[in-house]
Amino acid sequence: MAKTAEILEIPATITERGQTTVPAAIRKMLALGKRDQVVFRGLADGTVVIAKKQARADEGDPVIGKFLAFLTRDMATAPARIRPVPKSLVARGKSLVKGVEVDLDAALPKDDA
Repeated sequence: MAKTAEILEIPATITERGQTTVPAAIRKMLALGKRDQVVFRGLADGTVVIAKKQARADEGDPVIGKFLAFLTRDMATAPARIRPVPKSLVARGKSLVKGVEVDLDAALPKDDA
């Protein structure tokens, strides 16, 4: 006999500022901690789903995030400084990797440190 899924329904009040508290049972269900973020997904039938926001790959490294933010600001404030890569540099790079096969799905080798 198939077990039917239970629906957890917990009322919450919206404040005058449009805020609410995520109930403790929902925080536990989603494994939410302090400063975690959630996303709300509105479905076509009017149902709203709340889920824990998953970090993007570039959000995991704060240095990369800061570098990308720097590049974004620099390109926006000084677009005239953007220059194409010289053809000679592209040709040099191609010559350095000519004949090199790369399997992007293969596991990386272990470091011999």
